[in-house]
Amino acid sequence: MAYMLNDNTGGNVLPLLRKSFAGIVHGTVSRHGGVSKGLFAGNNIGFDIGDDADKVERNRERLRTGFGIRHLISSRQVHGDKIYHVRSLLSEGRLDGYDALTTDLADVGLMISHADCQAVLIYDTVRGVVAAVHNGWRGSVANILGKTVAAMNSEYGSLPQDLEIGVSPSLGPCCSEFVNYREELPHDFWKYLVKENHFDFWQITRRQLMRCGIRSESIAIAGICTSCSVDYFSYRRAVRLDYGITGRNGTVIAMVEEE
Repeated sequence: MAYMLNDNTGGNVLPLLRKSFAGIVHGTVSRHGGVSKGLFAGNNIGFDIGDDADKVERNRERLRTGFGIRHLISSRQVHGDKIYHVRSLLSEGRLDGYDALTTDLADVGLMISHADCQAVLIYDTVRGVVAAVHNGWRGSVANILGKTVAAMNSEYGSLPQDLEIGVSPSLGPCCSEFVNYREELPHDFWKYLVKENHFDFWQITRRQLMRCGIRSESIAIAGICTSCSVDYFSYRRAVRLDYGITGRNGTVIAMVEEE
């Protein structure tokens, strides 16, 4: 069930983990609310796509205060597999070139911006570590999820059986068309072909996580297609409707200090 940001932005937040955990805030913010206009109308949190930077900053600040956290960290994502471990607030703000972020610091929100790609949230329920991963089809091919789970183990001692996973609204098998899949996707992905040129990347993600040792019952997939749902920004939908420009959704996870 969605809940509301507490700063009156009007943005619904869809929680992603399978159950509530004390001291954790998380979820994907819908496009509703916010101050952006036109094709970016609402809660666009994406820079460098044509929206007014001041409006994007205001949307991000409202998102930060709405989640009730002191700091919000994101990266310019490049569809790669680089992982950044936030160890201090010297890295506060916007990083460059990383598609996965981790931290064991409280009141530090990790944010992924996305329109059709998956934002995958990870919470280590034992060691108190969170991660946020930008996982598009290129990330799936590079197995950024497996690399992030391995990095959490080496950096923090996180064990796969202690991890809870939430996968954001993203491109569903109904709309996930790859006409050049023979060149773009490994043969191992082809078993997830659900109809002509269409792939179920939700199940690809589940399989990759389970191969890391994560339990199936600890993986929650929102199951909402961004291309179909007008509640979220979608690049595929923008292309289909011939305007080709859209905003970016924000997905956040943070540990908060309990009062």
